[in-house]
Formats: sequence, structure tokens, C-alpha cells
Amino acid sequence: MPATRGLGKLQGFCAVACEWGYSWAWSDTCCIDKHSSAEVQETIGSMFAWYRQSALTIVYLSDVPDTGSIENSEWFRRGWTLQELLAPRTVLFYTRNWSLYKNLTSANHKEDPAVLEELERVTRIEPRFLSDFSPGIDDARSRLQWASSRLTTRPEDIAYSLFGIFNVHLPVLYGESAEHALGRLLTEIVSHSGDISVLDWVGEPS
Repeated sequence: MPATRGLGKLQGFCAVACEWGYSWAWSDTCCIDKHSSAEVQETIGSMFAWYRQSALTIVYLSDVPDTGSIENSEWFRRGWTLQELLAPRTVLFYTRNWSLYKNLTSANHKEDPAVLEELERVTRIEPRFLSDFSPGIDDARSRLQWASSRLTTRPEDIAYSLFGIFNVHLPVLYGESAEHALGRLLTEIVSHSGDISVLDWVGEPS
């Protein structure tokens, strides 16, 4: 992301946080030192919990105009954003010009029936999971299917981005193949659940 564009996004994010009365905010675009392998390992292992514990998660959809639909956003096709959608209890979507999506008065888009209907269509995730998701290995096959059409820049991340959703703690080994990373994840799921049907699942590697 160009520096000026990234700065604009950060300024918009902070402005919205202030509007909602928050004095502190955390942005995943600039608050992670990706040059530190230890910090990356800790971040991937903690990311789901950080989003779950947030008072408010602000989602900026730069490709959605004020009159557009969230269903057309690339945000819903990226691997890491799945846990960003499922983990928080309170989420607000903002459009390209930092307008609250559909100008809804709700303080939580996860409680708005119309938005939940859109989210279900674009993600194929039932509203009950969107509103109140619990991490773990229950119904593992469905959770893998939610991620099957999503893409990540680094192939391995298709597996790493699911660690929090399944509540598993595995080493992050950048440089391994996507197949090896997914294999480690599936092995962990099967070892705890005994459900070998997940081995039939094939996701997009990158």
C-alpha cells in the first residue's frame, strides 16, 4: 500500500474511533513488526483473541462506494479477514469515503438483520455463527469450507489464518509450502476431533 494511501487510511480509522469515544485504537496495518519472527508468531497466535476482546472492530472497505454493496468487496475474498469477521462481537463497516455502511444507526452491524443477510450471502456462513462464533474444532469441515474460496498473498497464510478459528497453536514456519502448512493444521484437527472427513477438503493454496 502506498505511504500516502496508508496514512489516509490510518487517519480515517483514528477519526472514526474518536467519533465513537475511544481514546486508544490498534490497527493491524501498522502495529505489527513483520521483521520480527517472534512477534509474528505471537501475533498470529493471539490475533483472534485480540479481535474477540475489542470493544469495536472497524472494517474499512476501500472498494465499496457509499451507495455500493459490501457483497462486491475484495475484503470478503481475503484469507485473514475471515477471523476479523468472526472474532469480534461488535463490527462496523465503513465505505470508501469513511461513511457508515448504508448510514445505519445501529452501533453493531452484526445485529442488523439486513446486513447479516448480506453477510450470509457473500460468505455462506449462517447468521448464528456471524453473530456469536466460538473458536474450536467443532464442525471443522464447514469452517474449512468458509475459507476455501479465500486467497492470501503468501501461500502458507491460508493455513495460518485459520489457527485462531480452530483455536490451535502451531509453529509459524514461513517458507514451507501451503500444502505442508495445511497438512499440519489438518493433522492437529484430526488428532483432537477424530474427524477424518476433513481430509477430503481441498482449499485454494494462494
